[in-house]
Amino acid sequence: MFGQLRFYFAIFFARCTALVLKLIGRKGTSMPGSWAIILCPDFLERIPKPKTILGITGTNGKTTVSNIIEDVLEDLGYSFVCNREGTNVHTGVASSLIAESRFWGKPKRDLAIFELDERSSPRILPYIKPDMLLVTNIFRDSYKRNAHTEFILDILNEYIPDTTRLILNGDDLLCSSVKPHNERVLFGIPRRDGETAERKNIVMDITACPVCGKELSWEFIRYHHIGRAYCEGCGFTSPELDYTVENIDEERKEITVKSAEKEYVYPLLNSSLINIYNSLSAITFLREFGISEDEIAEKMAALSINETRYNETEANGKKIILHLAKGQNPVACSRSFENVRNYPGKKAVILLLDDYLDAKKSVENIAWYYDTDFEFLNSPDISRIVTAGARHWDVYVRLLMAGVPEERIVHIKNENNAAKMLDIDDVESVFVLYDVYTVELADVIKDEIITRISGEKTDEN
Repeated sequence: MFGQLRFYFAIFFARCTALVLKLIGRKGTSMPGSWAIILCPDFLERIPKPKTILGITGTNGKTTVSNIIEDVLEDLGYSFVCNREGTNVHTGVASSLIAESRFWGKPKRDLAIFELDERSSPRILPYIKPDMLLVTNIFRDSYKRNAHTEFILDILNEYIPDTTRLILNGDDLLCSSVKPHNERVLFGIPRRDGETAERKNIVMDITACPVCGKELSWEFIRYHHIGRAYCEGCGFTSPELDYTVENIDEERKEITVKSAEKEYVYPLLNSSLINIYNSLSAITFLREFGISEDEIAEKMAALSINETRYNETEANGKKIILHLAKGQNPVACSRSFENVRNYPGKKAVILLLDDYLDAKKSVENIAWYYDTDFEFLNSPDISRIVTAGARHWDVYVRLLMAGVPEERIVHIKNENNAAKMLDIDDVESVFVLYDVYTVELADVIKDEIITRISGEKTDEN
């Protein structure tokens, strides 16, 4: 009885908090959920849930994939609860359930779609039991928070319910091993032309056979531990795939996906491999939820990758590209660096790699720099690299160790002066790589670069 009274008081207080926040013009906050859980620690267990719950988690790509899934379902007329405007931890989930419920907690919707932080699984999954859960990948992430991939894998294996149907990346041996006895569907991209078993990255978090411990052999390594492996000792192999990308047509902006011996063409939202995986995972998830190929293709044709993750702007014939590179995340930064290297033409790069919260508190954790492939930036078509932020000296040293010529590097503490340090006369594109919490700073720098390019062009005329 006391517990139920405490729950009612918590939801009442949370609603009052949400009303105050609305009156002062704040939204997308997890504060109502935070107060609800403070006042009633078992709040997530007690609040009534929608009939069907879908979840998306993983190290990288979960926000992009969640946005694709939610946009498609919304365009198809589905009504659902989601935490898109809040956070992907337990307080954000609580806030979303409160916002989309009647006064004492009865849900207004029969469907919920939650992006879930994998590290927060112990605080979410025992109470929010997904009917279907997509795991995009499992990579090394922030040391101070996620420790190591095996730590995250253990958490997921312990807290994902036995009844949850899983949608997993079959090219990721860590991801595809999650909850081995649960029903599962696997997606992946078969070997492409030019892909070999050569290791290209510093970080590779699975090298030994999970069955017998013998060193794995590889059909191909796409990046890090993404690829197809086999063991010559015990016969272990990467799992068979249910959904595969059979063709990538960048010119027509299409990908062909095969499932159950049937091929279907979908829009190509972005040509980088990580975003092809994101699209494939969303397609797989939506098909397994029961959406038809035609409906998915039609709705995806109107979508694009979220501009806070990747954005291209053109000024006087030059491209200015904002590209997310998560602070403290060596794999996400390495993927960004390789995308820069592979982008055609001559380039300049601004690096804003400091984790915003670390920089604010002057925490000096630089070990992740040495798991990050700065070597991708040692390319003759990258003429200038400006690194700015509290640890600009550390990034400068790491760039030198990667072989980048000293004369191509500028390093400064004040990020606001980064655009002024660029030499943009002879480049065709400028990349701004930024942390997830510095989107506004990246936008300001982009505008300064555009002003410089437009001003210089005007002066020439």
